[in-house]
Amino acid sequence: MSIIIHIKKIVPFLSLVTILAACESKKKEETKTDTATEHHEESTAVMFTHAQYKTAGIELGSIANRILSGTIRVNGKLDVPPQQLVSVSIPIGGFLKHTELLQGSYVKKGQAIAVLESQDYIDLQQNYLDAKSQLEYAEADYQRQQQLANENANAQKTLQQAKAHYFSLKAKADALVQKLKLLNITTQAIEQKGIKSMVTLYAPITGYVTQVNANIGKYISPSDVLFEIVDTQHLHAELTVYEKDVTKLKIGQRVRFTLANETKERTAKIYLIGREISKERTVQIHCHIDQLNREMLPGMFLTAFVESGGQNLPSLPDEAIVSFEGKKYIFITTDKHQNNQPFNEHHFEIIAIQTGISEQGYTEIVLPSNVNKSAQVIIKGAYSLLAKMKNSEKDQH
Repeated sequence: MSIIIHIKKIVPFLSLVTILAACESKKKEETKTDTATEHHEESTAVMFTHAQYKTAGIELGSIANRILSGTIRVNGKLDVPPQQLVSVSIPIGGFLKHTELLQGSYVKKGQAIAVLESQDYIDLQQNYLDAKSQLEYAEADYQRQQQLANENANAQKTLQQAKAHYFSLKAKADALVQKLKLLNITTQAIEQKGIKSMVTLYAPITGYVTQVNANIGKYISPSDVLFEIVDTQHLHAELTVYEKDVTKLKIGQRVRFTLANETKERTAKIYLIGREISKERTVQIHCHIDQLNREMLPGMFLTAFVESGGQNLPSLPDEAIVSFEGKKYIFITTDKHQNNQPFNEHHFEIIAIQTGISEQGYTEIVLPSNVNKSAQVIIKGAYSLLAKMKNSEKDQH
């Protein structure tokens, strides 16, 4: 009987202990949850001592509107119009007797660039002199026959023969004159100085020699190209633009480009837009370069950015924006100055943002609606703050 009484007394006591233990466990869980929440909330903030602030080189700035342009990145090369790239050849073959040209040589229009020699040049001049003397006799005979015909002193057939012979020789002489012109030989030079075995080639344009395809003593046929000369004063940028971007382009749009292995940025303007789409679904764009120099040569590859229109947009320097786990952030200061006294501690808050157009070291930003646009932003040292914040989170865990 006494054992039963003791058991009845113990049972309520054990129930009470169990309830108290459950309550205590619940309090610990709530405390743990609150602490975790508190740590999570604090993870958006970071603090620097004044010494850390100085060491990190923190600089403050503000969000400002700037003219930013949407750009299209394309590739291309430097080129010249067809009329500014000349292949020099000889219309009647000969042996190269003399030239001083090398690749890169600068020549002026009309400058002697080569001397060639051939028996054909001698024969051509001789044929001209023969045709000229025969033409003089045929002309005189034709005039005599005309006079006799007017006096009815000869047959009409004789006059027609004289006329045909005269005009045939005249055509032959005229053709020989034109052939001589192709070789830069004038009839006056032949008549005054006699027949020569050599002819001189002259530069057809002013520019730079890009190819030399012959050596002294080599026979040059009419199909051979002796030299190529390019006039770089009319150099232009030829861009290859994909079909999907062509509708964004307009005549006069500004283009920024850099040559291969260079960092210097140059500018140009769109002058012509091609009207044919290639098999690769691209269109050729012709751009006039604003400033030319001797370092720029045809065939050089380039990377270009075509500006598709400027907009006045809120932006920050690229250095103010940090990337973490695929997202973009900025830091703003939460310090409030009091009586211009220096801070012993500096407090910052990380803000997730959206980014837009980037150009010349600045990027468009879109702030959350609850962030004041006039807030002071860290424009230098932002990655130091990010590192400190992430290290602090690791220590807390």
